Amino acid sequence: MQTGLLNTYNKSVSNRSVIAWVLSGVLLTFYVLMYFTEFFAPIAAKLHLGGKWGLYGTLYTLFIVVFGIVFIRRHGKTRYQKLRTVSIMFFQVVFAFALPHVMEMFDTPGYNFAYFWPLNYSAFYPSNIINQPLPFILYSFLGSLILVPILTFMYGKRWYCSWVCGCGGLAETAGDSFRHLSSKTSKSWRFERFSIYAILLLAVLTTAIVVSGFILSAKSGGEYSAMYPVFSKVSNGVKGFYSFFVGAILSGVIGVGLYPLMGSRVWCRFFCPLAALMGLIQKFGRFRITVKDEMCISCGNCSAYCEMGIDVRQYAQNNQDFKRAACVGCGICAHVCPRGVLKLENKWDFASWGDAAGVEHADV
Repeated sequence: MQTGLLNTYNKSVSNRSVIAWVLSGVLLTFYVLMYFTEFFAPIAAKLHLGGKWGLYGTLYTLFIVVFGIVFIRRHGKTRYQKLRTVSIMFFQVVFAFALPHVMEMFDTPGYNFAYFWPLNYSAFYPSNIINQPLPFILYSFLGSLILVPILTFMYGKRWYCSWVCGCGGLAETAGDSFRHLSSKTSKSWRFERFSIYAILLLAVLTTAIVVSGFILSAKSGGEYSAMYPVFSKVSNGVKGFYSFFVGAILSGVIGVGLYPLMGSRVWCRFFCPLAALMGLIQKFGRFRITVKDEMCISCGNCSAYCEMGIDVRQYAQNNQDFKRAACVGCGICAHVCPRGVLKLENKWDFASWGDAAGVEHADV
């Protein structure tokens, strides 16, 4: 364990003090103004950032880079932590920020190569597909339907959630000081099991309705279907609801605004549909956290700083290797262990295949 690591979280801003509540209020206000008003548009215009979302993207990237450097200074004695943080910064700066801007300079629609469906919930909307170049269409489908499942099966969610994703990137860098605030109660776990799969189902249904509406309302014999107004209204209504409720309220306002009160992975843990999908795959894949027998001293550091609310100590005390659908493979549990009990590994465990249900009884 890095010397003095646990002392880095003993600040009032990260202990649900008055300062934490004020900071959460500031973040909530910022996201409400950003998503639902044009309050920041004049500022973006003065800075020549191409609108409020250009300003938001710039701030988002800046925070990941600045706090990524802070994270490396804090946790960089571990090679794994240093490499994954550099990876997060790279994908945010290059794939999520720079490339879309360069594409727009050449009159090509901006495209975030670091997001896949259903996190990028509009990736399969026909209206978006029609306006995208063929290579981007292929990337969306192949990446979402083939690349993501294969990599998750082989390496777990960590290849994406802790190495690539911008949402996870902000949580791991700017949200690092709040990771220990993630609730470890059974009530939170029960809510998590319901909420994250409910949003995944909603994402699937939304995509299906939008695609079906497009097909049913398509021109036939030079004339629109008689039901075109109905299909169009339903499709647009569903898209609007998902964009507002999931894309704005859950991922932005709540997902980031509650960092100082509920931990840095509120969105990832409770609502991200891609995390839910990858979690299902991870349960049957190679990634797992292994435990050295009879080494745990029950200090509780691993559980205390698990940003996904997993009671890691329980497994360590029972000398039990484990994999949890919620685990994003950040490796902090192993990082804070004073005896090196935990290790993140990608390996086959043939013995557990026949009893997967029993082993995973606490999985999300």
